[in-house]
Amino acid sequence: MLITIILLVILVSWAVLSYNGFVRGTNEIKNAWGQISVQLKRRHELIPNLVECVKGYMQYEKETLEKVIEARNLALNAKDVRDSVAAENKLTNSLHGLLAVVERYPELKANANMLSLQEELTATENKVAFARQHYNDSIMTFNTRCESFPSVIIAKLFSFKPYEYFQVSEAEETAPEVKF
Repeated sequence: MLITIILLVILVSWAVLSYNGFVRGTNEIKNAWGQISVQLKRRHELIPNLVECVKGYMQYEKETLEKVIEARNLALNAKDVRDSVAAENKLTNSLHGLLAVVERYPELKANANMLSLQEELTATENKVAFARQHYNDSIMTFNTRCESFPSVIIAKLFSFKPYEYFQVSEAEETAPEVKF
């Protein structure tokens, strides 16, 4: 009888600890997504300044500017993580296009405001990349726990499901072509 009680206490303790681990993992993923959101908000706030700086020089590149603005608005209105990832990938691609076009305008490249904005954008992109890495690392840890024995039992019992990684699009993986 004593052995049964001890085994039951061990089993319940393991279940509680395992469940709490899943809750902790879920919260870590939410926090990591929050960090990405902070950096993306910063990125979204930089874009209007970048567009305004470029507008005067690029009268013939209206379509490029419109794509950036459209992609930014799409990113701002994303409803969930999946929509946000798709919108951010589109925004990244349009920003690459804008920066490639900027290379065609030597006077714009030399403009102090433009240089400052490009530096800010580069720093923000680096922070976004770091936040994405942390988010994906958190997901990897959580998903491994969801799929590993014996914690898979608790995951199925309490409906914990693996998360999707934040992945870059194929277009984002290749550098934009710059022509002079």
